Amino acid sequence: MRSLRRWLPCCCCCFGDGDGGGGGAGSGSAADGLVWDVALKAHALGDYSVAVAQANEELEDQAQVLAAPSATLVGVYDGHGGTEAARFVNARLFSLIQEFATENGGLSADVLTKAFGATEEEFLGVVQDSWQSRPRIMSVGSCCLVGAIEGGTLYVANLGDSRAVLGRRATNKGRRNRVVAERLSRDHNVADEDVRREVAEMHPDDSRIVLNSHGVWRIKGIIQVSRSIGDAYLKKPDLCSSSNTRGGNGNGNNNNAMLQHYVCPFPLRRPVMSAVPSIKTRKLRPGDRFVIFASDGLWEQLTDEAAVGIVAASPRKGVAMRLVRAAQLEVARKKEVRYETIQKAEKGYRRRFHDDITVVVLFLDTCNGAAQSSPDGIDSTYAPVDVYSYSPGGDNEDPTRPVLH
Repeated sequence: MRSLRRWLPCCCCCFGDGDGGGGGAGSGSAADGLVWDVALKAHALGDYSVAVAQANEELEDQAQVLAAPSATLVGVYDGHGGTEAARFVNARLFSLIQEFATENGGLSADVLTKAFGATEEEFLGVVQDSWQSRPRIMSVGSCCLVGAIEGGTLYVANLGDSRAVLGRRATNKGRRNRVVAERLSRDHNVADEDVRREVAEMHPDDSRIVLNSHGVWRIKGIIQVSRSIGDAYLKKPDLCSSSNTRGGNGNGNNNNAMLQHYVCPFPLRRPVMSAVPSIKTRKLRPGDRFVIFASDGLWEQLTDEAAVGIVAASPRKGVAMRLVRAAQLEVARKKEVRYETIQKAEKGYRRRFHDDITVVVLFLDTCNGAAQSSPDGIDSTYAPVDVYSYSPGGDNEDPTRPVLH
């Protein structure tokens, strides 16, 4: 982690500066003002490709990639209820990973768990300090997916239902050129029966902890994911109680009424969500070809196998955007509309067709005996804060530039 140690303190302020940007003119992005991509860049083990499609009025997905000679980090953060949590994670998590890795002599599952926990505590501190002027921030949260490679080991840490899927060569005889999908993360979504059972076992005295409404399972009828950063009102019930909502601005009663009506419609006995990530550690192997990291906007439309098949059969350059397009084409098929209808839909209205979609495809060439030159120094890529507000002809900073000069 020595390379990361000298880079991250300089970099993370850049991640959180709020300026959008774009490096992508590939894969037809010029025809659609709500998509952005970096067609292909290098990291220590190969290449990577990034793409984002905005659907919400404000982009709630955030993403970043750090490419150093000795390590690679990927982050995909899918916000809900607003943009604040995802943007906060984008600004702080990699720096906290660096801090704990430095203290512990390198990356590990414990380092990632501590970094996720510290990010959660910092964001909840922001909520505590600002909810009286912005009550809605109590219900803002973000899924959080991180991939980290160091010393030939891949770590995948996850909160929520973003997903990491490995494409690897099949091991069975006669089909070794076939690339198969292996899921590396666990979806923390109560649509999954095992997750519903896990949540129910944690709340044996609440028979209505998970409710089904119109065919959709939600915790307390509110939220589908069981783990996240943020969502303070579902993790800190005391913040919604009348005894803790009177602030120094003299508007305590009014704020309490707003919280009760809009954010906390019923009292909770205990937290119903968690910020403890699921972590998978895997030694990279010669047959490992690539990893797809993506928000659930992709996985709602494509199966793991379909996504891996597209990457395996496609040219590398612009492959992340190819996955975004495949998801949008699938939406068009399901909705029985022309693809151009989706392409022309404005932000906000496009959410009727699909969610924000963020994709990072990370190729693993050195696991297959291919020579790969590491990036010179430290390089970073981060998706724009808001695709719609990015103007390729404007003065916005290029997010694909190296942070160190």
